[in-house]
Amino acid sequence: MQMTRKPEWLQKKITPSAHGAMEGLLKELSLNTVCQQARCPNITECFSKHQATFLILGRICTRLCAFCSVTKETPLPLDPGEPASVAEAVRRLGLTHVVITSPTRDDLPDGGAAAFAETVACIRKASPGTKAELLIPDFRGAEAPLATVIASAPDILGHNLETVPRLYAIRSGADYQRSLELLARAHRLNPELKTKSGLMLGLGEEENEIFEVLEDLLATGCSYLSLGQYLAPSKLHQKVERFVEPELFEAYRLRALAMGFAHVESGPYVRSSYHAEQYGESAGVASVSAGCCGDGVEGGE
Repeated sequence: MQMTRKPEWLQKKITPSAHGAMEGLLKELSLNTVCQQARCPNITECFSKHQATFLILGRICTRLCAFCSVTKETPLPLDPGEPASVAEAVRRLGLTHVVITSPTRDDLPDGGAAAFAETVACIRKASPGTKAELLIPDFRGAEAPLATVIASAPDILGHNLETVPRLYAIRSGADYQRSLELLARAHRLNPELKTKSGLMLGLGEEENEIFEVLEDLLATGCSYLSLGQYLAPSKLHQKVERFVEPELFEAYRLRALAMGFAHVESGPYVRSSYHAEQYGESAGVASVSAGCCGDGVEGGE
C-alpha cells in the first residue's frame, strides 16, 4: 500500500515568500536549480540562506526515472553562457562551497562533461576561494567524459547510486555496476579526489541490502555518503513504501561511519547536497554554503 500521510517528522514547511531574493537572481542570470526542478523540501531553508544547488545543461532529462520530477521532454541546445552565469551567481552569493549538478543528457556526445569542466573553470576565476562539488550523471559508462570532469579538478565528485540493485528498474537507463565503476574509475584517475554517493530510503529496500550497497561503495574508494527519505513528487511517481524513523537514520549513520566512510549525512530530509559544506570540512574544506538537492535527478538524485 502506498504511504500517503507523512509522519510528524516530515512536516517541514515551504514558504515561497522567503524565496524572492534567490529567485530574482536566478531569473536575472537565467539559471536553474535542482532545488526548484526536483521540488526539494529543503528549498525554503536553503533559499532563505542564499544557498542553492545549480542545475546546468538545461532543465530537461533524457531518462524517465520513476522517482524523479525533473522535466522529460526534448532537450534544448546548451546555453554557452551558462558556466559564466553560474560563476557570477556564486560570486554574488559569496559561496565558499557550491554544488553543481545536471539532468542526464544522453543526447550530447560527451554527456555534458565539457560544460561541467567549464563551469568549474569559471568558478575558479570568478570566486577563487569557492570549493566546487560536482554531482554527475553516469555518462553511459564512457571513460573520456569522466576524464574531462576529473581533469577540471573539482573538490568533491558525487554520483548517486540512489537505491539497491533489486530496485534498479526505477532508474531508467541506469545500471548499478556501471555507476559503481564510475566511482571506482574516478578514484583510480585521482586517488586524492573525495568521491561521494547517496541513497534514497523508503522505496522497499531491505536493511541488509542497504549495507551491501555501502560495502560496494567503500570498495570503490568512496568517502562520503548521504542517506535520506524518498518523497514521491506526485501520485504518478514511484510510491513511498515506508517512512524511515529518524532514530533509524541515526543508527545507519553510525554504522556507516564504523564501516569506514569519512563523513555521513543521514536523516529524513537529507539530500545529496544538503549540508554539503560539512563533508568538505571533513576533508579540510572551509565553511559555509551548500545547497538543497531534491528527490530525483539522475546523477543528481
